Amino acid sequence: MKNPICKLLNIKYPIIQAGMVWCSGWKLASAVSNAGGLGIIGAGSMYPDVLREHIQKCKLATDKPFGVNIPLLYPNIQEIIEVIIEEGVKIVFSSAGNPATWTSILKAKGITVVHVIANTKFALKAQEAGADAVVAEGFEAGGHNGREETTTLCLIPMIKDAVNIPVIAAGGIGSGKSMLAAFALGADAVQIGSAFAVAEESSAHPAFKNKIISATEGDTKLAMKKLVPVRLLKNEFADAISQAEAEGANRIQLIELLGKARAKLGMFEGDMENGELEIGQISAMLKEIKPAKQILEEIWEEYKAGLKRFKDLQDEMN
Repeated sequence: MKNPICKLLNIKYPIIQAGMVWCSGWKLASAVSNAGGLGIIGAGSMYPDVLREHIQKCKLATDKPFGVNIPLLYPNIQEIIEVIIEEGVKIVFSSAGNPATWTSILKAKGITVVHVIANTKFALKAQEAGADAVVAEGFEAGGHNGREETTTLCLIPMIKDAVNIPVIAAGGIGSGKSMLAAFALGADAVQIGSAFAVAEESSAHPAFKNKIISATEGDTKLAMKKLVPVRLLKNEFADAISQAEAEGANRIQLIELLGKARAKLGMFEGDMENGELEIGQISAMLKEIKPAKQILEEIWEEYKAGLKRFKDLQDEMN
């Protein structure tokens, strides 16, 4: 029986590249799709006209399915939705907002909708809204995160038990071994961010990629829980946020400290001290910048080797 996510999205491998801000342009999305996974354009860092350009270029670069990630709290969300519909995008991954608002509108246009959640409550809301699948994202993930700080190991089986739609695991997954673990927990596919953030085709600044692959254990920290929780690589900006939070800063003070375009400054423009550097805990395991195709194939081969190892172990026990 074909994997439910592969069937839903018409892809070869149950591996999805996360739609990361400032990293996930058309080059990365098309490279992952061409390799057999699902590439996703991250609309969170794009104005509507920029998104339209990336969609058009992605369609020229691949004849395989690809998607667009849209943060539902995006200020230009109406225009973003219009661009997606006008350009004939077939797959949307929504996040950071209420799926009930846009899911039915997108599905009425024949678009497959997957919603990103971090707890059971919102998984059920996504299912009720008509989402075709959910991404269950654990505490280990980069970027915006769940306030509950539930780890992937705990989250995936809880979500799998709660919903009747396919579940895509995310958070701390960047290898075949972690993919195998996610499947053992009940996941139907995996979504991978950090490992693709350092792909050659990623639009992240080279300085950011190099900082990721030089990271070690403990170099990321969840911050800004009074706003939207985000996992950051440690630098001067992250230290300033930590100090402000320790001193009891409120939402308004944190917003002022965050300022505008802080993520762009770090991840896209390469300011490694004053920029906001969003990345997952698995950054400590990433040691090399490689083509997206190689990253995907290595993950898949390691996953298959793990399956064989468990089968051999089972045969030995029998």
